[in-house]
Amino acid sequence: MDILSLLRQEFSLKTSQVENTVRLIDDGNTIPFIARYRKELTGSLDDQVLRALHERLLYLRRLDEQREKVRASIGEQDKLTGEISASLDAAATLTEIDDIYRPFRQRRKTRASVAKARGLEPLADALLRGETDAAAFLGDEVPTEEDALQGARDILAERISDDANIRRRLRVVCMNYGKLISKAAKKEDSVYALYYDFSEPLNKMAGYRVLAINRGEREEFLKVSIDFDRARALPIVCDGLPDFPQVRMAAEDAYDRLIFPAIERELRNDLTEAASTAAIKVFSVNLRQLLLQPPIKGRVTIGLDPGYRTGCKVAVVDATGKVLDTAVIYPVPPHQKLEQAKEIIARLVDKYRATTFAIGNGTASHETEVFAADFIREYSNTHTAKGVEIAYMVVSEAGASVYSASPLAAQEFPEYDVSLRSAVSIARRLQDPLAELVKIDPQAIGVGQYQHDMPPAQLAAALDGTVEDCVNTVGVDLNTASAPLLARVAGVNAAVAKNIVAYREANGAFTSRAQLKKVPKLGDRAFLQCAGFLRIPESKNMLDNTAVHPESYDAAHRLLKLCRVEDLAALNIEETAGQLNIGVPTLRDIAAELRRPGRDMRDDLPAPLLRTDILGLDDLKAGMELKGTVRNVIDFGAFVDIGVHQDGLVHVSQMADRFVKHPAEVVKVGDVVNVRVLSVDREKKRIALSMKKG
Repeated sequence: MDILSLLRQEFSLKTSQVENTVRLIDDGNTIPFIARYRKELTGSLDDQVLRALHERLLYLRRLDEQREKVRASIGEQDKLTGEISASLDAAATLTEIDDIYRPFRQRRKTRASVAKARGLEPLADALLRGETDAAAFLGDEVPTEEDALQGARDILAERISDDANIRRRLRVVCMNYGKLISKAAKKEDSVYALYYDFSEPLNKMAGYRVLAINRGEREEFLKVSIDFDRARALPIVCDGLPDFPQVRMAAEDAYDRLIFPAIERELRNDLTEAASTAAIKVFSVNLRQLLLQPPIKGRVTIGLDPGYRTGCKVAVVDATGKVLDTAVIYPVPPHQKLEQAKEIIARLVDKYRATTFAIGNGTASHETEVFAADFIREYSNTHTAKGVEIAYMVVSEAGASVYSASPLAAQEFPEYDVSLRSAVSIARRLQDPLAELVKIDPQAIGVGQYQHDMPPAQLAAALDGTVEDCVNTVGVDLNTASAPLLARVAGVNAAVAKNIVAYREANGAFTSRAQLKKVPKLGDRAFLQCAGFLRIPESKNMLDNTAVHPESYDAAHRLLKLCRVEDLAALNIEETAGQLNIGVPTLRDIAAELRRPGRDMRDDLPAPLLRTDILGLDDLKAGMELKGTVRNVIDFGAFVDIGVHQDGLVHVSQMADRFVKHPAEVVKVGDVVNVRVLSVDREKKRIALSMKKG
């Protein structure tokens, strides 16, 4: 297989793009480094395309490796023919290779192997000629002619079932014409009631339905099968076989007993794999948007981790995320110490000039949100002369408890108990989502669908790649970043990240990128990969606080001799690139960084929606128009926070005044959108929303 040629075709790329990208990957370069600093070689492919190409490259290499293993195994049995070899060469999937290898695999005991051991293989060959005389094959183990014929049919059935071409054709036809059927497995209401009498063509099954049905089957609420017209399948099974009764019986047995059960398993696995891949993609896209949410800069923030019996944990953090103070208040049942809670919060607001509340969305969140809104209204009324403006935002606390109980949190905040660490994390999530959320397993962040049903390794790899891309897209302050954040920088592993922090603590703040080379275990290779993504605002060299890589410093200095910073916007990039003997994409990036050194790309995005008041579920009425924040995007819609604690659902059919194939075409996590209330089910706490203008 010509892997490079295949990649070129599949990704619609030039030969040079594929060859250069594969060489860069094989040389050990990270995806973020290749995407940012090797644009001339890749044709400016972005990190997502590069990751997809890398994954496909690994699969094709694994395919080639398996192909040669099978070829060698069949060759060792002296059964490798030109036809088999050609079939192996043409196989495009691991399943096809497995089909080819099936007849040559060492098997456990089967009905066919038993029949062969009893000497019935010649009779099987005779049946193919229309000869049915079985008398010569009778004996102690084969007492009757019917026993002999049955054994011969078993041998033929296995041969037929081992035919890779038959399996391939049936797989295609069954996918095109088969249906997935699910029935209730027990007389009990459940969230799977929709699938208690369900049928849908396999080739039209939505991924989220596949995953829901799979889960319902695992939890024993559903019985699931594939329905396919047997009359449509048998002509394919019998194609090329002589039309004799015994052979026909063997073919039907092959289909019923051996082929269809296997194809049913394979097709369901294929559906699950496709659904999982799509769900992981949605999860990755949502995670990317969540991590790249604009930070709330320059605000002292009070994090509130709500609770009933144990109270609401409070943490005050300054604009850099440093913890200033902590407390516990009891504004909600059963304690209801409302006035005391207001006094404590007022004292913290006055003392630290806090202007933002970050409220966790877990237990007692709604009551705490009501308390915060009431406090803001009362405080603003009595402090109008001071011009104090306070707002709040409900923050997802998914994974916060996991982080709070982790060794990392204990190391970061040894003086605080678990619940207070959670309040700190909630406040920091609002201030800088990326810096805080990298401390948490991406799977625990909760912006996907059916994430617990995904292949763990595949999901972890995809989400880790997304986190890595986001961290390196934004860049990291070398003098303030935590070890977990540094460990996500290209070329920096967990051990090196800890060494960077240790070096910083022992020697003070970094003053240049060149100092990185003094960090233990951070060699030239790691420096090449990571240097451009690490920022040093305190450096005397302005370039150290940009995404300009040290390898391009000389070009940047030569550019500044040719052109003033204020004239860079009008620079003729192509002409200047020739003068400086540098690639056009690299020069374009250098010019952009020089124009806005130290910029955070997230600052160009719309700011998060902060609130000062609150609505209750009872306040909602059909037709109301509200503004909300998209919290999660899934295959069939998006969940939007409209300030009533319970997120509303905008179904994909209500996304726009046009047909929308997938919600991601219209919205992304973090978007602030205008919605209209369609209906409110107060008993089930469900809110239906629309984004349609009509």
